[in-house]
Amino acid sequence: MLGSFYKRAFDRHPWITLAVTNGALTVIADSLAQLYEHRSVSDAVQKWDNQRSGRFLAFGTAMAPLLAEWNKFLEFRFPIHSTAGTMLWGGLMRRLFMDQVLFAPFGLAMFVGSMGIMEGRRTQNELKEKFNDVYMSALLANWKIWPFLQTFNFGVLPLRYLPSAILGHLRYCLDFVPIHFKPT
Repeated sequence: MLGSFYKRAFDRHPWITLAVTNGALTVIADSLAQLYEHRSVSDAVQKWDNQRSGRFLAFGTAMAPLLAEWNKFLEFRFPIHSTAGTMLWGGLMRRLFMDQVLFAPFGLAMFVGSMGIMEGRRTQNELKEKFNDVYMSALLANWKIWPFLQTFNFGVLPLRYLPSAILGHLRYCLDFVPIHFKPT
């Protein structure tokens, strides 16, 4: 039932559907990360960071059209199914390579920069400090986990589900937020 509702909404209004879904899933990912952080801090009671969740909502919603167009580009530029319907592993590997070499560094830079600005970092030095603190370690962590998840996403999920794949948003929980994200 939920799948058919999503499909109808996507068919009628793809960018709006992706924006709402991306925003919601990004907030869910941040919520899971905050729960993880609260459990790991035993000596102090942490307050829920609603502003941080709001930043994730803004970022996830704003990135939806870009993710949609990127995945559409990959889908059509690097086909992974032959005309007979069999999997083209070379196409899948090229799609994965392009995603990890081009989009992962760019997407992470967008994330770190956007979060830095939304946290109130306005000067070039403040943003540079944010990048120095988290960018390379997060990118390396991303490359340890994300190629395996994207192999599944690209190989199994239809295009309309790719930008909003739950695995995609949980990546913030798996390889970035609990380890590297430190709110101001």
